[in-house]
Amino acid sequence: MGPHRGQEGRALSIVSQYRLRLQRRRWLIRAVRKRRELKVVVRRTRQIKKPDILVFCTLRNEKVRLPYFLKYYRDLGVKHFLFVDNDSTDGSREYLAEQEDCSVWTTKAGYKRARYGMDWINWLLFKYGTGHWCLTVDPDEFFIFPFCDTRPLQALTDWLDASSIKSFSAMLLDMYPKGRISQQTYQEGQDPIEIAHWFDSGNYAIQKNKRYGNLWIQGGVRQRVFFADKPELAPALNKIPLVKWERKNAYVSSTHMLLPRGLNLVYDEWGGEKASGLLLHTKFLNTFDAKAQEELERKQHYNASVEYRSYADMLDNDPELWCKWSEKYINWRQLEILGLLSKGNWA
Repeated sequence: MGPHRGQEGRALSIVSQYRLRLQRRRWLIRAVRKRRELKVVVRRTRQIKKPDILVFCTLRNEKVRLPYFLKYYRDLGVKHFLFVDNDSTDGSREYLAEQEDCSVWTTKAGYKRARYGMDWINWLLFKYGTGHWCLTVDPDEFFIFPFCDTRPLQALTDWLDASSIKSFSAMLLDMYPKGRISQQTYQEGQDPIEIAHWFDSGNYAIQKNKRYGNLWIQGGVRQRVFFADKPELAPALNKIPLVKWERKNAYVSSTHMLLPRGLNLVYDEWGGEKASGLLLHTKFLNTFDAKAQEELERKQHYNASVEYRSYADMLDNDPELWCKWSEKYINWRQLEILGLLSKGNWA
């Protein structure tokens, strides 16, 4: 019985690996097909040099955020930005087209039917990201990593290359203001962390996704406030945004997980710690109510937009997200002490 069960387990493992390879091939084929939905606004990809770090981003109506978003990542050392604009009406597309380090595509196609934009991003990564360190983020996400206050992003990617590490995780850390959201006026070009500089430090749950091998993290202020009565529906916070891209790679669900499966193994199961970063998520500004209403009406988000329904229901009461257990953000070292990121073996 023992040897038979062992052989059966190995056979199941082989079958599972085969199915994941088929799935990865399917996502890549979808990405190639979905490229037809993208129309070039401006393409400056000939400027991209071999060592350049690239940012990939899908957006809709985010012009108020874009000046600081671009400044932040330029200061980190990003050399080129590749944007998919999903039919913005606020001037986002025109603004980005004027930026000399940006390439921009636009589409009127459904965000949901493109697997929430990942088909478009997978295509651009396949076409332009191969061989580069690629950072895939939203306009309200700001990547931080150990020593980010004294070292550029290329110092991190050089260390990852030297260590033969091909992917780098960053948990999404929801940031919020003290006081009611509607009272926190955000100005174009402003650092959103000047307003949203509080976070939940300890209410997180982690489990392993057996199929893909990644960690699944939930918790924080969104679970505490918006999903208190249905915590299992709270948004996933685990992300793997920084990857040394290869043509065989494909994001499966947002940047929560990838294929090949090995890219998801960004943690140490044997008691040690691997280096990791964070994405400071600045969704909760006074612009959020209008954004939530727009996305609820469009119905282009996951699970019948259940996340945005929860937001809209709570925002009617103009909630205050801050509580007596909230922590005020200082720097990455504070987050390391709290166990939210790690420098691992990088010194």
